[in-house]
Amino acid sequence: MTVTKLKERKPPMSSMKIDHEAIKNLAALLNETGLTEIEIAEGDKRVRVTKSAPMQSYIQSAAPAGASAPAAAAAPVVAKTPETHPGAVKSPMVGTAYLQSDPASPRFVTKGATVKAGDTLLIIEAMKVMNPITAPKSGTVTDILIDDAQPVEFGQVLVVIE
Repeated sequence: MTVTKLKERKPPMSSMKIDHEAIKNLAALLNETGLTEIEIAEGDKRVRVTKSAPMQSYIQSAAPAGASAPAAAAAPVVAKTPETHPGAVKSPMVGTAYLQSDPASPRFVTKGATVKAGDTLLIIEAMKVMNPITAPKSGTVTDILIDDAQPVEFGQVLVVIE
């Protein structure tokens, strides 16, 4: 995790009073919520705590022991993940995702459902505003990667459409 001091850069770091317990609490909050960054401000002082995204893993196929290796080595094969899928629908904002308009209503879409471009997939509440997230293309919903009423981040994959 990285802690960055913003704005007030004139006093040297040695004269800045750091509340280590508050930073530990912010780091724990990042882990609990799944967020990657949080910033707090008090007066003209600001503290931002961030954590790095995990590195994507790569899978490389190996030739059988008895086979002769080709002159050029094979390129590594990227593991197929929702993040790299061409039908990934990503969150355009930070907020709380809802899979239905209210608890008594049916979900907008379910896994295996056929959708048309423009159909509502879910809604994201951000700053008390309900924002519909629509299908960018027609196809079949192959995966729903979030739960109802789950906090989501900008760029997080929500749904996969094939």
